[in-house]
Amino acid sequence: MNELYDVIIIGAGPAGLSAAIYAGRAKLKTLVLEADAEGGQIITTDEIANYPGSFPAESGHSLIARMSEQARSFGAEFVSGRADSVTLDTDPKTVRCGDAVYSARSIIIASGARPAKIGCPGEDRLTGAGVSYCATCDGPFFEGLPVFVVGGGDAAVEEAMYLTKFASKVTIIHRRDSLRSAKSIQDKAFANKKISFRWNTVVEELCGEDSLESMILKNVTDGSRVRITGNFGVFVFIGTRPSTDVFSGLLDMENGFIVTDSEMRTSVPGVFAAGDARVKTLRQVVTAVADGAIAAVSAEKYLESR
Repeated sequence: MNELYDVIIIGAGPAGLSAAIYAGRAKLKTLVLEADAEGGQIITTDEIANYPGSFPAESGHSLIARMSEQARSFGAEFVSGRADSVTLDTDPKTVRCGDAVYSARSIIIASGARPAKIGCPGEDRLTGAGVSYCATCDGPFFEGLPVFVVGGGDAAVEEAMYLTKFASKVTIIHRRDSLRSAKSIQDKAFANKKISFRWNTVVEELCGEDSLESMILKNVTDGSRVRITGNFGVFVFIGTRPSTDVFSGLLDMENGFIVTDSEMRTSVPGVFAAGDARVKTLRQVVTAVADGAIAAVSAEKYLESR
């Protein structure tokens, strides 16, 4: 507990592991803190087809296992623990995990984000087995099949249009009677013959044991219900929630996402952010690992300047 690290990396998803690889390879004394399973959101993905150089039938679990092994081979230490509080404006900076306090000369925040969930029965069980939160990741797996998109904002409608490249039909399910997306995006969706709409509707239950078999939709206006069966997919786009609560008020943020520059520097010297926790336009494994590499190199330069 009395050790002083060069860098503490909060989060062991792709961004955090990439940062650990680069930091460890630069001979920085590196500690990685992860509250849950290593890998973050990608660990639930059965197949990764769009990560450059991935093996055939690559899974999130296998990719993360190799990243983790690589980080450890360069000397990165790993501790299971949730960051309950942090002190960022001191030297050294500290991270408290329960009764343990860790100190470092710099910190890389790679705590990630999580998609907002419907909250209905069956959702957690069927995530990655017919239920997805990433059209770019999973759209090709539904080639020629009908899919349903839950949501009515910009992301939902844009992802619905993207999914028409693969799906036989895309149905947008929205709890209101009109979309919340920008008018220009709506116009494109309404003009797309492969897109239809179920207004005033919510997903009440997702059914199936090992894979999605059916779902129950409820009309919020009249209370009527309908069961959808067959081979189909459900994509949920009702928002993304960054895992950054512990940093609230300590760093510049936008809607909970950490603001950084192109070098992954935050508003506090010596504190960097990488991956889904920061403000960015594309949240994919490939962008997360790039962020992590940049953050580690920036942390190294920061330490050299001290």
